[in-house]
Amino acid sequence: MNDTHQVTEDRAVTLVDDRAGEWRPEAARARFRAGLAGPTAGVAAGRTQANLISVPADWAYDMLLFCTRNPKPCPVLDVTDAGAWTTGLAEGADLRTDLPRYRVWRDGELVAEPAEVRAHWRDDLVSFLIGCSFTFESALSRAGVPIRHVEQGRNVPMYVTGRQCRPAGRLHGPMVVSMRPVPPRYLSAAIRETGLLPAVHGAPVHCGDPSALGIEDLDRPDFGDAVDREPDDIPVFWACGVTPQAAVTASRPPFAITHAPGQMLVTDARDEQYRVV
Repeated sequence: MNDTHQVTEDRAVTLVDDRAGEWRPEAARARFRAGLAGPTAGVAAGRTQANLISVPADWAYDMLLFCTRNPKPCPVLDVTDAGAWTTGLAEGADLRTDLPRYRVWRDGELVAEPAEVRAHWRDDLVSFLIGCSFTFESALSRAGVPIRHVEQGRNVPMYVTGRQCRPAGRLHGPMVVSMRPVPPRYLSAAIRETGLLPAVHGAPVHCGDPSALGIEDLDRPDFGDAVDREPDDIPVFWACGVTPQAAVTASRPPFAITHAPGQMLVTDARDEQYRVV
């Protein structure tokens, strides 16, 4: 495996199999380990999904501090020991192979997007599993809120904002947000339901005018796919777990491994474990 950056086209796994929401989490991971790639929105419905970032141990405190200081975009669900590729969130899962696609970074530059990262793995890597907004989409659906990117078989649109995160040690960078168009009659429900799940980003950080976040064009996301919106839809923005990747770009650590945006670890944990009452 070389370090040449391979440009890949995301394919929504819900289009590969329209029963992806019914998959058991271990079955979903097995499919990804076997080579299936694509956004994981709607996969194994009701099971928590997680973003991944792995950094050398001498950067791990900076990353932990960055997450602690920026809990909205970076809510930590688990942290591994150095070199470990397992997590208590998913029995038998291998963090090196069981996500649909990965990103490999050197000195802040994206150098590869492989299907697995065993050849890139290092014994000093500490992995952070960060809450993902795909987790609250089941709650949105139950409340009647349409999930446009799932309906349209696309990756959720994500944008780098003009809002800077609170720096931590050597790490700094802008907040990334995901966007879901919400009809006005469902806006209150969307805010209420996601606010009950703070471990997976919680309530939106902004509703309405994208320019307030420094976003110039909703049809040109920095990650993911643009989605078709109905005329009265309100763009609603949630903090996003791709934020650590923006910090990698800005702060240029010597090495990192992350998930490809929208292509998450599907865990065994149930969404309701993170719901506050």
